[in-house]
Amino acid sequence: MKLEVIEKKPSKKLHSTPILFVHGMWHGAWCWAEHFLPYFADHGYRVYALSLRGHGKSEGREKLRWTTVSGYVADVAQVVKELEKPPVLVGHSMGGMIVQKYIETHKCPAAVLMASVPPRGVISTTMRILSRHPLAFLKCNLTFSMLPVVATPQLAQEAFFSADMPEKTVKRYFSKLQDDSFRIYLDMLGLNLPKPKKVKTPVLVLGAADDTIFSVAQIEATARAYGAEMEIFPNMAHDMMLEAGWQAVADRILKWLKKKSV
Repeated sequence: MKLEVIEKKPSKKLHSTPILFVHGMWHGAWCWAEHFLPYFADHGYRVYALSLRGHGKSEGREKLRWTTVSGYVADVAQVVKELEKPPVLVGHSMGGMIVQKYIETHKCPAAVLMASVPPRGVISTTMRILSRHPLAFLKCNLTFSMLPVVATPQLAQEAFFSADMPEKTVKRYFSKLQDDSFRIYLDMLGLNLPKPKKVKTPVLVLGAADDTIFSVAQIEATARAYGAEMEIFPNMAHDMMLEAGWQAVADRILKWLKKKSV
């Protein structure tokens, strides 16, 4: 599988362990290139962000609708195999689900889950979306497409961004969004949920107080499942790597990695 991978090398390499960033639903590697890749490179890490199959410039768009979580995990494994050594994995939203599934069966020095799909899945998230936008949700299920729930800049802002994000910025990010796998939505409902008891990797769980997709209670449940450190960031929405307070999130990850000597 030919996958898009964006790489950023540090001007001075201070850490031997690289970091691989895994995007969430509707996104691609581009969401990490905005702030996180240059920032972590400036702190001495060699960093990478992949676009999962069917996303960005990666192959697989024609089969995207029925791609499983196992397919996405295989993408992560493929990229990891090509790196100089096993990386720290940072997964956002659906990417957090993929990271959880990856570390069930692969060794990893550390993993960070940002606004991640919880181990119990997305039933409560589905009910919230259904109550707010029943017609968009119905269209998703009739067309086997995940795009209707983020089909306008207004819907995208409600899902991903703070209310005070400038309209111009929202439209720029919206223009980069795309459809995603309907099958992985079914996996997240219950077909193939994470199994925290199988995981030995140290995990950091981060959430956003104003996230409309995954509530603080869901983030807390994820942290409990992994016995993980957790932090909730105030005045922040779902796309923590693109929000105005992104640097505080990045600094929290750096602080934790230093504590773990990674």
